[in-house]
Amino acid sequence: MADPGQSGLELERFLREVDAITDLVEGIRSDDPAIRDEAFQKADEKLLKCSEESETVEGCKVKVNRTLINKNPSSRAPPQHANLQGEYEMPGNREISQDNFLSILEKDAEERGKRRQESRKLATALKEKGNAAFQKEDYATAVQYYTKGLEKLRDFQALYTNRAQAYNKLGKHEEAITDCEWALKCDENCVKAYVHMGKANLGLKKYEEARQCYQKIITIDPSREMLVREYINLLELAQKKEEQEKKVMEEFERGNLNTTTAHEVLKKLSSPNKIPFFYLGGVRFLTELMNESTEQTLFRTNGGFSVVNDNEIIRRSLASSEKESCEVELCASVLALWKAVCHENEENQRILITSSDTNELLLNLLCCKESEIHNECLALLSLFLLTEYGRGLLLCNLNLTRLMKILIGFVNYSDETSGSAMNILTNLISEQKFRKHCQNDFAIHVIPSFEILLKNLKLVNKQTLPQCISIIGNLATDKTTSRQIAGREEFWESCLICMDDTMIPSTMAEFRDVLYTLLGLMVNLSIEQCSSIQVKTPAITERCISLLASTDGGILTRTAGLLSRVLPQSEEAVEKAVEAGMVKTMLRFIKVRSTDIQCLVYCTLQMSSMPYKRDEGRNPDGCLF
Repeated sequence: MADPGQSGLELERFLREVDAITDLVEGIRSDDPAIRDEAFQKADEKLLKCSEESETVEGCKVKVNRTLINKNPSSRAPPQHANLQGEYEMPGNREISQDNFLSILEKDAEERGKRRQESRKLATALKEKGNAAFQKEDYATAVQYYTKGLEKLRDFQALYTNRAQAYNKLGKHEEAITDCEWALKCDENCVKAYVHMGKANLGLKKYEEARQCYQKIITIDPSREMLVREYINLLELAQKKEEQEKKVMEEFERGNLNTTTAHEVLKKLSSPNKIPFFYLGGVRFLTELMNESTEQTLFRTNGGFSVVNDNEIIRRSLASSEKESCEVELCASVLALWKAVCHENEENQRILITSSDTNELLLNLLCCKESEIHNECLALLSLFLLTEYGRGLLLCNLNLTRLMKILIGFVNYSDETSGSAMNILTNLISEQKFRKHCQNDFAIHVIPSFEILLKNLKLVNKQTLPQCISIIGNLATDKTTSRQIAGREEFWESCLICMDDTMIPSTMAEFRDVLYTLLGLMVNLSIEQCSSIQVKTPAITERCISLLASTDGGILTRTAGLLSRVLPQSEEAVEKAVEAGMVKTMLRFIKVRSTDIQCLVYCTLQMSSMPYKRDEGRNPDGCLF
């Protein structure tokens, strides 16, 4: 392979030469005589220089025709058609000489352009092969393809940044920095170059250099501030991790009692084939020692996560579907230990949640019927939600569809458990990544669980069900999610069942908040125009007419709002509303609610198209009361 330094000098020399020739061509074409004459003079000088020495073109040595021109020619007239490649016109005929020179330059530029296009085509094909290898995590092969591509086209910026990224994955951070520097020579505002250079410096633990690279991104593109903040957060976490581990070594060498004890306990927990109570006692004692970041870091650096996960007795207790009492205690204690070692320790959080075994295990434990286990699981998940970094870990590593389905199921539990589950969901729905995920299969896999809750109102926690309905409503503000839910006829049927249960006079006050939030959800979803709503509109209208007798202002407002949305979708519903005397009822509220005016308009339009008949909504002269 060629010397990188020498190759770099040749590339720079070549690029300078191309720029110089381009400037000459533009000058010769100029309308300004002064600029044109100066360009011709420089062109003559360049031709003279070419006749005196070899010229380096694209890194290759080529010989120049050194044939001497006879300064005392005979009187024989010059040929009428000179060969532009080898013979030149008489020096005195300047105009023809200039035209020929321009023609030579244009032809040379055209040939160079064609060669460059062909080189770019080959280099692009090699780049795509490198990208495919990178996607397969075959980073060494990716580097080979990117390198071959650069041999075809030295100033292909994307190849430098892609190879830098692959080098970072291989831990070759110095090589990555070199490639980023070359990318910046091709484009001084290349954001990707600063990103990968920052990561390379971070890998070399050059924290200040990494920070400068990330901050340079904002200078180039201020809209990337959020991205830069994420990179700087990771930088600070890496710096914090290094400081923690350094402190642990110092404390351990000084014989700090807690660190020494924790080290010994971890060694004992590594002992195989002990009874469950032996490990239960060790885990609980270890949890008590996890008071500061020093002990938490020692747990990590001494393989604490592996000690727990690789222990056959502990692993069997965590994985079993039917657990004995001692296994329940052991599982709850392990979860409490994880919570202790992860408290305000981002690196420990990362190690725990990024393990494929652990993140799946957490969801399995969350489903356990034993309250000791699922409550500890909820507490551990809540711990992650305290920071932006922790929320990001959950969003990137847990099965969000399954998580939400499980959490909705907790509405059947006690106030404390149900409240914790709903608080976790409330935190998650504020994240764009979570909302985007819900666009995929939310209505298929999650909404059926929600529909079951609505159909079994007497079995759910009436204190937290309104919060659950609000969460669904919040997610339904996304148009894709809203269409998916509104398109389910089963959803509207479950809403009708829930309305019936809340409208029983003896329990109406008890379920008032449930009815209020449910009406709000139905109002928001009924804006969609779909057959599932049209089918259920008469039944919805019937229940709304009953609710118009309520004295609760909030219930009345939302009822009128729901009617204003659903009535336009069904003539049958409008007829029922008119026959039930809704026009007269609406007139009582018309001064204060615009939605009542809308309902009245739809009913009036329908009445005007119906055969005349005297009813409570009309005077004999056909005018409304």
